[in-house]
Amino acid sequence: MANETIDRFFGGSPFWVVVRLVMLSVVIGVLLAALGFDPWNIWNSIERLVRAIFDLGWDAVAWLWRYFLLGAVLVFPIWLIMRFVRSAGGK
Repeated sequence: MANETIDRFFGGSPFWVVVRLVMLSVVIGVLLAALGFDPWNIWNSIERLVRAIFDLGWDAVAWLWRYFLLGAVLVFPIWLIMRFVRSAGGK
């Protein structure tokens, strides 16, 4: 009877529940380490992660702005010349 109560509390055999929890903890730990988390300083790790994501967002905006300017150097003058040519030819 006591063994059934323990199994019901743990959700299965206590040994296998502990084995699954250890394996899951290792997998989650590897994922968190890949994201740069440090178990001894979790709050600073979270702050670093948020800052890194924020910086990546601004790097994408800077990248997009650079290519916009590069294309605009050609596109806007050609568009302006085409507008002048069409308006002069249409009169």
